[in-house]
Amino acid sequence: MDGAPAPTRTQGGEMSDDVAALAGLVRGPVFPPGTEGYAEECAGYQTADRHRPAVVVCATGAEDVRVAVEFARERGLTVAVQATGHGLSAGAEGGVLVSTRRMTGVRVDAAARTAWVEAGARWEQVIHEAAPHGLAPLNGSAPGVGVVSYVLGGGMGLLARRYGYAADHVRRVDVVTADGRLRQVTAEQDPDLFWALRGGQGNFGVVTGMEIDLVPVARLYGGALFFDTDLIPQLLRTWREWTETVPEGLTSSVSLIPMPDLPGVPEPLRGRFVANVAIAHDGDAAEGERLVAPLRAVGPRLVDTLAEIPYTESGSIHGDPTQPHAYVGTNLLLEDVDASTIPALLDLAAPDSANPCIVFLHHLGGALGRPPAVPNAVSHRDARYMVRALTFATSPDAAVDQKAHRRLVEALGGSALGHSPNFMLGGAPSSDQVRAEYDPETYQRLVELKTLHDPTNLFRHNQNIPPARR
Repeated sequence: MDGAPAPTRTQGGEMSDDVAALAGLVRGPVFPPGTEGYAEECAGYQTADRHRPAVVVCATGAEDVRVAVEFARERGLTVAVQATGHGLSAGAEGGVLVSTRRMTGVRVDAAARTAWVEAGARWEQVIHEAAPHGLAPLNGSAPGVGVVSYVLGGGMGLLARRYGYAADHVRRVDVVTADGRLRQVTAEQDPDLFWALRGGQGNFGVVTGMEIDLVPVARLYGGALFFDTDLIPQLLRTWREWTETVPEGLTSSVSLIPMPDLPGVPEPLRGRFVANVAIAHDGDAAEGERLVAPLRAVGPRLVDTLAEIPYTESGSIHGDPTQPHAYVGTNLLLEDVDASTIPALLDLAAPDSANPCIVFLHHLGGALGRPPAVPNAVSHRDARYMVRALTFATSPDAAVDQKAHRRLVEALGGSALGHSPNFMLGGAPSSDQVRAEYDPETYQRLVELKTLHDPTNLFRHNQNIPPARR
């Protein structure tokens, strides 16, 4: 193939004949273990684990992906996919890793209010391409996250109560399925697969690109309110009551954070146990100020950053870390938050807890609770709140860092509707946890479609929905 790289050699000698042949068929680099570039290509944002494949194919386009999948299928190998590595649940041992980080193309159609996004593009690229047209994507809190995996898991964004899930706003998906075919999938062309891809995560193939809606948002009112320890119980009660009154244009969450006593932490927060209310309001500053007044009335803030900002600065609302690190996380989708929930959350997050973690409480509802015009596999739309636990991993044994997560499930799991796929982070979820990400009827339909499109479970290095046994 014109432009193909020369076959890469391992430190121990020649490539295998199979891998050398593969290297001659794709435009991107191919890295077996022991080659320079292999470790770097396997690394991602999540450092608690990493893929250790038999070969990495660094795809530069859809044809490279198709060839890699066909190569794996013909040899009985599995396929894993990685763009940024934020959502890695468990690393693949052996098989083929398709790295899509070089596929970063973004094209905005301002008239149609859409963007075409390649498999390795990050939200920050789409934000900046859309902004000159007064448009914005339905991204989440961290602009550095990859678009495709986020959308395939549902995508609960900054303005989710106004616009719903990002998966509700997909017009087309290009995907390489287990038979090695590149398909253009829409609601008109293969509606069943289109339904499954939007919410069914990476179980049905390697997505090479997708067309997504953009929304007419150039600015928003947003930021964060930080409260000190003694105000946290009252803040949580006030926030819970306040969520009953706010319009759909306002999406918020509360996080309980035991801040480390380190030089990089802002001085007003350093070493404190604090609560952070993150606000994103699709409206002007005057209305935003009026809406948040009951929260400010709780008491003095350690930090208050609420202001009208251009959407290009929306990543500052949550201020998610940008450097790769190790973490594990879980979540529960709740129909309501009652009087018993708040003490349970305080117990989990308290610095003197046996296994302290960051606890988040998200306000859902609004457009998240309504089915989209074109149905998809995103489930549990009747959830009105989501509670999350996030722990920065401190041990190679993820189970050590998940003790607090088990306590969360023990405290609140009995009233939970299920889980959100996007926030099951670090460590392979159990089959029961994956089932709980979907309504029973939805899960059964996903199994049937998995059996049809991937009967050998070629795409299993994910929150896996296995095919039915035959």
